[in-house]
Amino acid sequence: MKEYEIAVVGGGPAGIMAAIAASQNSSSVILLEKNSRLGLKLLMTGGGRCNITNLKPIKKLLNSYSQKNFLKHSFYTFTNENLLSLFQDKGLNFIQEDDNRIFPETEKSSDILKVLTDYLKDVVITYNFEVKSIKEGFVINDEIRADKIIIATGGMTYPQTGCDIKNYALTSHPLTDIKYGLVPLITKRDLSEIAGITLYDVVISYKKSKITGNVLFSHVGLTGPGVINLSNEISESISYNLLENDPDISFEIAIDLLPELTRDQLAERFTSDFQHKGKTMLKNYLKLFLTNNFIEFFLNECDLDGEIQLSRINRKSKNRLIEKLKRFTFEITDFNAKLAKVTIGGIDLENVNPKTMESTLTPNLYFAGEVLDLHGPTGGYNLKIAFSTGYLAGMSASEK
Repeated sequence: MKEYEIAVVGGGPAGIMAAIAASQNSSSVILLEKNSRLGLKLLMTGGGRCNITNLKPIKKLLNSYSQKNFLKHSFYTFTNENLLSLFQDKGLNFIQEDDNRIFPETEKSSDILKVLTDYLKDVVITYNFEVKSIKEGFVINDEIRADKIIIATGGMTYPQTGCDIKNYALTSHPLTDIKYGLVPLITKRDLSEIAGITLYDVVISYKKSKITGNVLFSHVGLTGPGVINLSNEISESISYNLLENDPDISFEIAIDLLPELTRDQLAERFTSDFQHKGKTMLKNYLKLFLTNNFIEFFLNECDLDGEIQLSRINRKSKNRLIEKLKRFTFEITDFNAKLAKVTIGGIDLENVNPKTMESTLTPNLYFAGEVLDLHGPTGGYNLKIAFSTGYLAGMSASEK
């Protein structure tokens, strides 16, 4: 049986970073990867461009997470500056885009993976190795024994990368409910005719939750950054656990198409415009407010004739127009599970030391990344979790 000081299970962003950090102080580290190569999920992030982190100041960054108190130590231990320096020391620089998103200047996630792999020269990497059991004394598959073990197996999204709901059973640690996160929504209504259209800077609401962002229509439903980020709150509010059952959902999403105007302001403007631009057809007038290729769909949903002149629109139709512009609704029937980006839930943080990532139940057992009950919005926040918790876990395991 082969023996190592530290075994890292999972060759995704968190596992790779854990192995890098561990190898700085230990010469006996093995990284176990189920696939034939490392970082498959990393290669897919940011549309293949790899939005590696979000460059907000740490205090503001932490406020973007519901688990900010747990994440604080790892974020200050391995900062964005530390992360970017790791790549810049190898000649890879970065560009900053809107919302503080950071990408490699080459815009290739493969370049991120190449640099990370370069840092693993002192780590034994075993590919095509699926961990099926971890027995007492950290005996893995009856083949490998380690003094310490770091679990970085990810969540249950992107199953083609090796993530599997079965991975949660590798330890006996208590789990929170496992749910879909950052997931598109499937609508009852067929949206094929407007697939590909984007609504910019609208306000999307679900019950009392609201978020400003872009909405992209797909053939089967709603996606885009605004919807994706709101989906976390939606998923958390619904009672289900993917370890036991699929979600049974039916709810309504409302979109304020003109958040810059109140209903009263819109009514005043319509009163004036309908009088002074009375000969203008409604479909042409709406170009002042809506993207052209969305107008026909919008009018059909309002049951209004686009050919009608403004001066001929009665009060009832005007009120219906205002209502639809301020509250355009969609009935949601499911999550688009195949496109979920993160997992909500995982290893219960109550049993993990945030200053070391070590289990408080099992000494020398550590966790990192998405396997933990940690998640954030889209825009580099979740890779930040992976890299910082991975680094802290690896460093802690090698120093103890």
